[in-house]
Amino acid sequence: MQTIVEPKESQKAFNKNENIHLDVNMPGKLTVSIGEYSDKGRKEINQDFHGSYYPNDPLLTSKGITLAIADGINNSYISQVASETSVASFLDDYYCTAKTWAVKRSAELVLNATNSWLHAQSQKTQGNSDNDKDYVCTFSTLILKSTTAHILHIGDTRIYRLRGDKLEQLTTDHCLRVSDEISYLNRGLGIYSILDIDYQSTPIKVGDIFFMTTDGVYEHVSDEFIADTIKEHNEDLDLAAELLVEQAYQVGSTDSLTAQLVKIEGLPKKST
Repeated sequence: MQTIVEPKESQKAFNKNENIHLDVNMPGKLTVSIGEYSDKGRKEINQDFHGSYYPNDPLLTSKGITLAIADGINNSYISQVASETSVASFLDDYYCTAKTWAVKRSAELVLNATNSWLHAQSQKTQGNSDNDKDYVCTFSTLILKSTTAHILHIGDTRIYRLRGDKLEQLTTDHCLRVSDEISYLNRGLGIYSILDIDYQSTPIKVGDIFFMTTDGVYEHVSDEFIADTIKEHNEDLDLAAELLVEQAYQVGSTDSLTAQLVKIEGLPKKST
């Protein structure tokens, strides 16, 4: 791995993790390791935003562990506000929903509220000179609760799962591709007043590693490199995330760059 040749400013993520020193071998608990890294790359500002929340009980049992990632659209000079707002508000508001609500219901309620706010801000700029002032971003979240991963997704950020040697993309890009060089986002937070969210749930296993990233990374690194890097550095996920970002930068990415990783270290003995 070569050294980055240009100075770059790393983004501070929105993290509220309470279990940084938790024994990952604690029996009967959902336990994970998390690694994250983000950088503005060759852009003037970082339009990506990411964060995670690893709570103690009772929230760990009732709501789970949450990671979220967002990417502001390139043709708006304030889209980083949308990405930061979407992640920060989600990681706050999701945990304020009723503990008896299903993950899907809680998450969709929060995302619809955020979408309404972002869309309203964009509408205020319509018809004036600020045509490039839209509050629009992609958004993906991974919520780990008990023995299940819940995924909610809008846009072209991606969530992958590495299980053994198999790297699988779990999300679908919401893009209209015109050519190899040109594509348009057709779903995202803040674009329309009505939000269309992809939702899925999948069982998790000890050893599973989930990888969340923006297009500034995945468009420039191969699946083989992603899998090999994660496997080689699965005991230091912060380093793995940084190496994935650096590789994308080295091969020419001109976008903001973000990588998040979470490894399932332990699972409860039964669903709670």
